[in-house]
Amino acid sequence: MEAFRTLTSLAAPLDRSNVDTDQIIPKQFLKRIERTGYGDFLFYDWRRNAAGEPDPAFVLNDPRYKGARILIAGKNFACGSSREHAAWALENFGFRVVIAPSFADIFFSNAGKNGIVLVRLSEEQVEVLMNRAQSLSCYKLTVSLEEQTVTDSLGFKASFEVDAFRKFCLIEGLDDIGLTLRHAAALDTFEAEHDQEGWLKAKSS
Repeated sequence: MEAFRTLTSLAAPLDRSNVDTDQIIPKQFLKRIERTGYGDFLFYDWRRNAAGEPDPAFVLNDPRYKGARILIAGKNFACGSSREHAAWALENFGFRVVIAPSFADIFFSNAGKNGIVLVRLSEEQVEVLMNRAQSLSCYKLTVSLEEQTVTDSLGFKASFEVDAFRKFCLIEGLDDIGLTLRHAAALDTFEAEHDQEGWLKAKSS
């Protein structure tokens, strides 16, 4: 997992509340067995029209937001079913940060395990960022996980809370596997002693 400390990036405004996981990654794409390639299907039903062509009215198809790594959204982001694919799709597309007033609990856990920083701000603060991202050209935000702040070049500054363990994992770039591998030496020692103990028991029987 890629470590995260500070990111300055274009911010894309998704001015919708109650965005559910079936919109983030529609169910027909859940049959894939890989954990990569889901970015092509992010918000698939919104990004494409009935003919399957990119819908120019959808924000992520707007050239102004190409390459944005920060997504600003409305409250209750990623509600609905508990598919981890939603976090995979966002990360595969290139988003490292989602800013919203609130998130669904299970998605909140899944996102952190996949290197995505979720920033909870007040509805008023999110509205300010949303309006600026919609109206200003090349609007960028800086998100510092180390300082737990969101800032822009126009004087906006807000602090956000983050669990200490989650912060540590994101800064160090540690997912569940990475956390386990930090104890590789101890695990190898345990396995060696266990094998030796089993051999001695077998020999004495």
